[in-house]
Amino acid sequence: MAIEHIVIVGGGTAGWMAAAALSRIRDGRPVAITVIESEQIGTVGVGEATIPPLVEFNQALGIDEREFLAEVQGTFKLGIQFVNWGQVGESYIHPFGAYGYDIGGINFHQVWHSLRGRGDKRPLQLFNLETMAAYYGKFSRTEDYARDDLPPMNYAYHIDATAYARYLRKYAEKRGVVRREGIVEQVALDPESGHVAKLTPSDGEEIEGDFFVDCTGFRGLLIEQALETGYEDWTHFLPCDRAVALPCNRDDGSPPPPFTRATAHKAGWQWQVPLQRRNGNGHVYCSQFMEADEAHDILVQNLAGKPTAEPNHLRFVTGRRKKFWNKNVVALGLASGFMEPLESTSIHLINTGVNKLIATMSLDGITEAQANTFNRLTVKEYERIRDFLVLHYKATRRDDSPFWDYCRTMDVPDSLTEKIELFKANGQVFREEDELFTTTSWTAVMMGQGISMEGNSPMAAAVADTSAQEIDEMAKSIQWLVQQMPGHHQYLQRYCPAREPAPA
Repeated sequence: MAIEHIVIVGGGTAGWMAAAALSRIRDGRPVAITVIESEQIGTVGVGEATIPPLVEFNQALGIDEREFLAEVQGTFKLGIQFVNWGQVGESYIHPFGAYGYDIGGINFHQVWHSLRGRGDKRPLQLFNLETMAAYYGKFSRTEDYARDDLPPMNYAYHIDATAYARYLRKYAEKRGVVRREGIVEQVALDPESGHVAKLTPSDGEEIEGDFFVDCTGFRGLLIEQALETGYEDWTHFLPCDRAVALPCNRDDGSPPPPFTRATAHKAGWQWQVPLQRRNGNGHVYCSQFMEADEAHDILVQNLAGKPTAEPNHLRFVTGRRKKFWNKNVVALGLASGFMEPLESTSIHLINTGVNKLIATMSLDGITEAQANTFNRLTVKEYERIRDFLVLHYKATRRDDSPFWDYCRTMDVPDSLTEKIELFKANGQVFREEDELFTTTSWTAVMMGQGISMEGNSPMAAAVADTSAQEIDEMAKSIQWLVQQMPGHHQYLQRYCPAREPAPA
């Protein structure tokens, strides 16, 4: 059966990212797209840190970066600073972009390790542009210093997620997407196929559709409540199951740094996301080892200023739906699963979910091959991101609390154990297919949290012998470029100053 009407249930970031991207289909075929959402249902709205693929998502929509950042109070993000994860008092940055570049087919960090063994004391971070700019509070885009001998700048954004949803709503409605206000009270299934056939919102006017996108958050109104898809629980590997979110002012007037900060506490961790006029904050914790009041108090004690809203307490179960595409329903955002925002992957998973949906779907009808492909690829994506998040907890030397004792000694997926052991052997990281996290990502976290290369790549020494001058020039280029950059705050004021205060 042809798809003539796509119905998106739920707004927020997921619903309006889906609506904005799917609206481009209408340029080739006049399919109807309806978003059903209610002002009475709040959104989680804490996913304010992003990763570089969102830049490409916005570019594909033709969004003007300056206008977008001004509307969403946005700042630039060069990576994530992790504090107290290896041991209390230690910190490192997981940067966007690479450490140096491959030399003779050998990963740069392996060449660096060989040089280190011969007495070269320069830290690996010196060879990453994003790390050095982050440390000095600097920023510029690649276009500002477009030269062949300089490395490119890789960045993402810190945004007000609620403002981003509003921005995309305006974009989608201009392209013919229709918004319906209301809470869906009934879901009717076709008795023969078991597909979702129609919805009944609170106003009583039924809405029929051919294809449905579930963006209803944790409850999964269509994917779970109607279709009973099932859920795979990953709490054993990622034991945090609660969060409290609380935005605040920056009372000391300090400029927003160009990075997210993730600070580990005794039973979880705290995020700090700097927008132009406030910080987004939250404390993710494990209820088995900490009560909500204590988690709230720890968060408040570590804010940069006065809170600007009431605390938002959240409960979640880390994991994923057993199917992301079931019959004529695709789940996006929190309806599809949840992995804590440790590496800012929440909005990214919406982005890639939308991309895979557009790539696999056909308006001529739904096939089993489409759903199977979508599910297989999404399972792989979730599992690889899961392993990377688990690495942060497993690779700790902290022994100051029962929570960290559990994390340090817990069993982890075999796929993660293999990656750790291979890195220890000679520093090798194999990035499988289109895996999100790069060689630099795995290297940054492992080395940042105390997992060392115990041996050398057999080719690294030979490459290092012939590349000393090239490596020196690499470090000089990064140093020169960082020196030329303006401060991050100055760049924002010139490029995309916020137009109005972010809503409380």
